[in-house]
Amino acid sequence: MQVTSTYRYARISAFKAREVTRAIQGRSASDALDLLTFSPKKAALLVKKTLKSAIANAENNASLKVDTLLIKEAVVGEGPTYKRFRARARGSASPLRKRTSHIRIILSDDIGSDGRKKSAEDVGEVASAESTDTPKLRRQKPSAARGKSKGAPRAQVKKDTEGAEAKTEKKAEKKPTKNKD
Repeated sequence: MQVTSTYRYARISAFKAREVTRAIQGRSASDALDLLTFSPKKAALLVKKTLKSAIANAENNASLKVDTLLIKEAVVGEGPTYKRFRARARGSASPLRKRTSHIRIILSDDIGSDGRKKSAEDVGEVASAESTDTPKLRRQKPSAARGKSKGAPRAQVKKDTEGAEAKTEKKAEKKPTKNKD
């Protein structure tokens, strides 16, 4: 069963709050509370408040045990932006955008669709099956960052120098020496 709690019009930008919600997604409710308690971010306080509300909803409204709750989804959406102005030099003004966000947390008890509890092995099997099916995509660094120079590769430069040495030796053999008498 799923339980939801929403904190609407939270006075923090969604970008800053998403960093915290990404860290708690998929964890158990008690682990997430511990993580949020010791996080120094402002968003952690707001997300913790929402999580406590979701846990209370699960206990009182749905009669679920706190030990079995997992954070299924922790989403932060953008709310309305308050537009203000600040006075600047020579009678001008610059805009201020005071952003808000909506924090939504969905908790679920860890009973699967077949009616039995999911164990750590089941979760591990799903994760390993996903990792083998889809290859991980890595972003390639620019050639300068990989340590390669913009010039020709080393092997090619080496061949060129060997060829130059051989050419100079051949020229030395072909040129007759002139003796001045």
